[in-house]
Amino acid sequence: MIRRASLVLVGALMGATAMSVIYSAVAPAEAAGTSTYKELSIFGDVFERVRAQYVTPPQEDKLIEAAINGMLTSLDPHSSYMNAKDAEDMRTQTKGEFGGLGIEVTMDNDLVKVITPIDDTPAAKAGVLAGDYITAIDGQSVRGLKLEDAVNKMKGEVKTPVKLTLMRKGVDKPIEITVVRDVIAIAAVKSREEGGDVGYIRIISFTEKTTPDLEAAIAKIKKDIPADKLKGYVLDLRLNPGGLLDQAINVADDVLE
Repeated sequence: MIRRASLVLVGALMGATAMSVIYSAVAPAEAAGTSTYKELSIFGDVFERVRAQYVTPPQEDKLIEAAINGMLTSLDPHSSYMNAKDAEDMRTQTKGEFGGLGIEVTMDNDLVKVITPIDDTPAAKAGVLAGDYITAIDGQSVRGLKLEDAVNKMKGEVKTPVKLTLMRKGVDKPIEITVVRDVIAIAAVKSREEGGDVGYIRIISFTEKTTPDLEAAIAKIKKDIPADKLKGYVLDLRLNPGGLLDQAINVADDVLE
């Protein structure tokens, strides 16, 4: 833990960046009043009229999701509803690892451009290079796909193959490679020395890996900088999108007296 050293916080308050997810109620709620159930009956009537009489057949599950989300967003700006897919995506993000290839990508001229392959990941070992353009995934063109959809196609079960078709500067013909997915760990904390007497720690997000990564970063800084020279730490929270509330609390426990 950081003790007896000055600490500079860069970024938003952790309380504003942390997120809590309610999976189940702790205690059973009291039954609503009669008037509430009458209002719900009105909602049911409106739903049936929309379903039966709207000019085009609506997606019933989307209507229900929109109604639930409307109820939650009316409480405060931070409450919202996640369906099963959204919840699974969030669990993947907060777990801090997923089955994938290990590349950072962006969209450029309707193609997926490789920003960089992460060291020691399947993509790097298979020969994917920074600046490559992915034109097809498993034989399907990426043109017309959103970046999120293309990324999801590259994710999948560990030890399963995915075929990439690449365009590379200086190479006339498309390059086809097969990459076997593996567990890709997402770094939650990055750190370095500054000036030989200050430890810089950036918390990228609050995932299940944040607390152990932070403690490892602090230990490394203490090992690299003698105690009599260590003036303090810079804790950088800029661009942190949030994450698990318990991890934010653990970070506060580690850095505050």
